Amino acid sequence: MTPKRFYDWQTAGGTDDVMRLVDSLERSDIVWCAIGGIAVNHWAKEPMVTQDVDIVVAAESVDIAVRILEGVGFKSERFPWSINFHGHSKVSIQLSTEDFYKEFPIRAVPADIHGILMRVASLEDTLCGKMKAWKEMEGSQSKKIKDLGDISRLVKNHPHLWELLDPKLKEIIQK
Repeated sequence: MTPKRFYDWQTAGGTDDVMRLVDSLERSDIVWCAIGGIAVNHWAKEPMVTQDVDIVVAAESVDIAVRILEGVGFKSERFPWSINFHGHSKVSIQLSTEDFYKEFPIRAVPADIHGILMRVASLEDTLCGKMKAWKEMEGSQSKKIKDLGDISRLVKNHPHLWELLDPKLKEIIQK
């Protein structure tokens, strides 16, 4: 089974939604990148299937991205720090509108995630995003544990990141 078919099976048809997302943003020349677990999958040796696709676009392109994605069949729902999209599968796309991520797209790199070509946040940006998510108090315990696991996977595969870790994380992860 190819990585793309496996992802499709795990997400009830998510490959089409993700490819439609990527194609729409690329055809519109929007500066964007995937962040979160999808970006971790690029940088870690052992990818994990996730039904969440977190993205960020250049700040001036948020409204254009929303119109484009709605135009290709995604339904949107606005929240204070994100705009969430749903297509035909179990995949949930979250467009972050937080200032913290605004520079990530300009440092993005090309990646093959589950057989789907896209842009992902740089290695350092991916780590910073995961540390931010881990620190947030609103997150559930299971989300915090997943973020901690993602941080650990990144450091395991890229030991030089150890120096960038928050001191509390260093205590928990232990080199």
